[in-house]
Amino acid sequence: MELSVLANLYHDKTLDEVLQKLTSLGVHTVELGAGGYPGKTQCNPVELLADEKKYDAFIATLKKHDVRVCALATHGNALHPNKAIAEAFDTDFKNAVLLAEKMGVDTVITFSGCPGDCDNSQYPNWVTCPWPEDFLKILDWQWNEKLIPYWKKTAAFAEAHHVPHIAFEMHPGFCVYNPETLLRLRAAVGPAIGANLDPSHLIWQGIDPVAAVRELAGAIYHVHAKDTKIDHYNTAKNGVLDTKHYSDFPNRSWNFRTVGYGNGESYWRDFVSNLRIFGYDRVLSIEHEDGLMTLDEGLAKAVSFLNGVMIKEETPTSMAWA
Repeated sequence: MELSVLANLYHDKTLDEVLQKLTSLGVHTVELGAGGYPGKTQCNPVELLADEKKYDAFIATLKKHDVRVCALATHGNALHPNKAIAEAFDTDFKNAVLLAEKMGVDTVITFSGCPGDCDNSQYPNWVTCPWPEDFLKILDWQWNEKLIPYWKKTAAFAEAHHVPHIAFEMHPGFCVYNPETLLRLRAAVGPAIGANLDPSHLIWQGIDPVAAVRELAGAIYHVHAKDTKIDHYNTAKNGVLDTKHYSDFPNRSWNFRTVGYGNGESYWRDFVSNLRIFGYDRVLSIEHEDGLMTLDEGLAKAVSFLNGVMIKEETPTSMAWA
């Protein structure tokens, strides 16, 4: 298992500057933002695919710092009911696939997307309950008329370009937000669909990340290392559905934290061990969204913490005492 960082946390720095910072912390694997919400500051597929000199300079920068790219991140909503928005996210995803093919990267990360409630909608409609029954009709339309057809076509595009892993971050607000919805779409589309397992979005929903690892065995293509702290006092009053701004730390029911500041070392050791037990041995990619820490402090603490809990060497083939 390797330690990685989602590099767009330093969205105002060049690739060279970011890699210099990461390697100074001992990190030599990176997940690059390549479109959608993560942006394209350090990796713009349109430019890199169109200009061989820029592509060569991009690869030379990676080699200069001895850094491997584990995945391209292009989170977006290609099913947005606003067609212009949807097309922009779709284009970004496809360009990321084409760049991944050129680079030999096997994983592109995104969201499943969320349509509206009909073809004339202007905004996404995330259904969270089965009653009134209107909601079930919306859900049926979203999945059968939009979600499944789009991802069948798009997964075929990715596979045709030698990118076998589309890793969905299971994120509330989108149709795939937990293991059940991930596996439902995977069953309908095929094995190109898998999970970018980010525990932070599961924790506040009441999902045990270890239970998710076990449920998704064989379908986990990427893992984000980000923590969430449940505020039990605010949750006791208001529950976990919370639309207050992320900066409102005192009043929110939960907050994103640097790993180790939401849950302790034994929690993360169990999570990492279960990833190994159930067949995942790729990367833990740090995503920093802790509003209480600067980027530099949060990243340094995350690297130090994860270096202490990760299992880096191969699983032994025999037990010394057996």
